[in-house]
Amino acid sequence: MRSTLSWLEHYPSEVAPSFDYPKHNLAKFLVNTAGRFPRNPALYFMGKTISYEELLDASYRFANALKGLGIRKGDRVAIMLPNTPHTVIAFYGTLLAGAVAVQTNPLYMEGELRHQLIDSGAKVIVTLDLLLPRIKKVLPSTFLEHVIIGSIKDYLPVPKKWLYGAKQWKDGTNAAKHRDVPFLLFPELLSSSSNAPIIEIVDAEEDNAILQYTGGTTGVAKGVMLTHYNLTANTLQNSHWCYDAEDGKEIFLGAIPCFHVFGLTVLMSQSVLKGGMLILIPKFEIKQILQTVDKLKPTIFPGAPTMYIALINQPDLAQYDLSSIRVCVSGSAPLPLEVQERFEELTGGKLIEGYGLTEAAPVTHANNIWGKRKIGSIGIPFPDTEARVVDSATGTEVPTGEIGELIVRGPQVMKGYWNRPDETAMVLRDGWLYTGDMAIQDEDGFFSIVDRKKDMIIASGYNIYPREIEEVLFEHPYIKDAAAAGVPDKYRGETVKAFIVLKDDAPKVTAEELEAWCRERLAAYKVPRKFEFRESLPKTIIGKVLRRQLLEEEKQKQQEEA
Repeated sequence: MRSTLSWLEHYPSEVAPSFDYPKHNLAKFLVNTAGRFPRNPALYFMGKTISYEELLDASYRFANALKGLGIRKGDRVAIMLPNTPHTVIAFYGTLLAGAVAVQTNPLYMEGELRHQLIDSGAKVIVTLDLLLPRIKKVLPSTFLEHVIIGSIKDYLPVPKKWLYGAKQWKDGTNAAKHRDVPFLLFPELLSSSSNAPIIEIVDAEEDNAILQYTGGTTGVAKGVMLTHYNLTANTLQNSHWCYDAEDGKEIFLGAIPCFHVFGLTVLMSQSVLKGGMLILIPKFEIKQILQTVDKLKPTIFPGAPTMYIALINQPDLAQYDLSSIRVCVSGSAPLPLEVQERFEELTGGKLIEGYGLTEAAPVTHANNIWGKRKIGSIGIPFPDTEARVVDSATGTEVPTGEIGELIVRGPQVMKGYWNRPDETAMVLRDGWLYTGDMAIQDEDGFFSIVDRKKDMIIASGYNIYPREIEEVLFEHPYIKDAAAAGVPDKYRGETVKAFIVLKDDAPKVTAEELEAWCRERLAAYKVPRKFEFRESLPKTIIGKVLRRQLLEEEKQKQQEEA
């Protein structure tokens, strides 16, 4: 058996195994940084720069505006925005007022949006004029009292602001065309509000900072209660791990959405804590990313595997200078080994895989950035974080090298699910969070995720993990993207089906060729029996494959063929 906390032997000397985490309002990071670096650029958005002094002023104004609207400590404020300055201002303003931010995906359709707004009981929503038609449809069934509307043009430099405004009038997306819905304009709200300093005193370990809804890839989305302490601790854990980053000097590439917990903590909170400049990118477009890196020289690029896959498959990658990027932290979904190796080869930057989940604010593990790492693993637990691999039913730790469920405990672990005590009790047991992910721990204390427990395929009595199959498929020179899932089979119960996206310049590849490729690298019972070639795979906005959607499509096909 391994020694207890064996991973501590592999901590760099610069990282202590334990730290003190202040018990304060998460927004204190912004207040502190604005005091240290008032004139430093905090945000860069499509040509416009906002300093820390200006960001704090706007956040104070937003907080005082909320108070003026009757929002009190603990009330929920929904923020339905892509990566724009409104997002950062509304988030910190909400926390300064003592309210709870409900991070809402701007891509949500009516049903998803309605569920989240009703479940959270949000009294205010902050969104863009482009999204107002969707808000109108759900508004009557919610508890919303105020709708605050911003526009992309609010933070565009001249003449982009004028051009965008003219386009909106032409397209009919200007908020003024929806006056049948009472709303407040974001810029007017700020300009008419006081910028008097305000920061609500909170019980950091008990008071929620955010309700972060789970992605809903396996069922109805649940509101994860993350306290000010959870998020403060995880922000500092990330900062200590990235110990070589310099205060006031780093530039963060904001390609992952801040409404996702990975973007919130590893990107936005990290940038604010370090006094860095956050480049806000509302939508991931590969050309824009490459041009931005070439021009603005970001140093830190947290991302999802889909982003790195897009980069390494860009034909004209050599035309862009990516050498400024020192650190890329991949999260939100498994990082294929082939993608990691190819990215580092092409760019010279460090791409490390970490691990987390919404319920842990989110990061619990990561490979060392400048120390010992193991490619293909999720690395080792963060400071003050314990992890075990156990038998799901009994909670008993399994021997080294055996598969079991990963459980974690630490200061970043959630308080529970909003209004769901029974479901909270299922995943939080004696302080341990049962992640639902199947993992292996080796003798050195490095962990590897085998797959989601719910994604495991059982074919002819054998347990098969999709990620193992996907790793083999990603090694194929003509495969751009791949997913494996268990589909119904009369004989085997379930059988493995692979969904394949080929590279744009790939020659014709047959299912027989791919099956032969897999047979050379996998046990016979793991080899996919079915292959489907597709233009793309359905994914969440941060790159998780929606296996449930693939299986629903498969079920529909089988019903039509029956």
